[in-house]
Formats: sequence, structure tokens, C-alpha cells
Amino acid sequence: MLFAADVMSGPAEDQRRRARASVPVRADELVRNYWAELGESDVDDGAREFATRLVTGALAHLQEIDERIKSRAEHWRISRMAVVDRNVLRLAVYEFLFEPTPRTVIINEALEVARRFSSFEATQFINGILDAIKRDLDRERPQADSDTEEGEEPPAPAASADESPDETAADGPEDDREQSASVS
Repeated sequence: MLFAADVMSGPAEDQRRRARASVPVRADELVRNYWAELGESDVDDGAREFATRLVTGALAHLQEIDERIKSRAEHWRISRMAVVDRNVLRLAVYEFLFEPTPRTVIINEALEVARRFSSFEATQFINGILDAIKRDLDRERPQADSDTEEGEEPPAPAASADESPDETAADGPEDDREQSASVS
């Protein structure tokens, strides 16, 4: 869907031609046409709604998203990026900014899409840009429990230097040896 919007908006010359023809790129039309003509019929409603929300949200916030990408894509203009790569970045950055999904999950999903539809080099390029944007956002507005996925337990805190080994040790083989040595 985002690919269609991107291709339809194309270079400035194409935009001028469309403006003269009064054919705006409208997110609701793109979404409706995609699901009517190209979308897989066996996609469940939740996935369909999520994909639609990502695309319409990315289109609505395109300028902000592209500014984030530009800030980390050194020596690359957005228009010079491959269409697939540019749109994978846009969807991921939209999700970083407006969805509660853990940022590391977003990066992993974006890389899976890039591996399937782009090149190995593009995957590295996308990973580098998304990782840099993630670091920026982690400083600006950290996510609560961003390193743990839903349903996972956060890691147990490490023992501090002030605690003795007896206070932090679990019942393990060393404890058994100490007890058997004191009994004899």
C-alpha cells in the first residue's frame, strides 16, 4: 500500500502532472483498492487493521518520518533510496513514533521484510538507520520495559558488591557441598 502511494507521488515532475490532472494520492482510496484487489483474502481482521493503521499513519506523518530518516541517513537523499528500502524505513519509523511495539521488535520485523524484498546490503543499511533512530528515541523518550516483549519477565537484578555470596546464592551444588562438609 505504501509502495503504491510512493510510486504515485514519484518525482516532482510526476507530482506536477498529477496536480494538473487533480488526482491526489488519498490514503483511504489506496487502502480500499489494495484490500479489494491485491490483499490476501485469508488475512485476519487484526492483521488487516494493523497494516492499514501503519500505512495510513505513515502517510499522515510522512514529513516527520522522513525528517527522522534524513537525520540518520548520512549522504543519502530519501528520493535516491530504493523504493522498498525507503518504505520499510518509513513504516518502522512510524511504528517507533506512534505504536507501543518494542523498538527492537520493530527493527527485527523491518529486517525480515528487507531480507525478503530487498538486498543484503539494503538490510545492513536499514538496520544501521533504524538502530540510530532507536538510540535517539531511547534518549528522548524511553519505552517502559523496551527490552522485554509482552509476557516476558524482566531479567532478575544482579547481586550487588555489598551482598555476601550466601545472601545471593541459590540452592545449588556448592550449597550442598558446604552442608555435607559441616555434617561430617
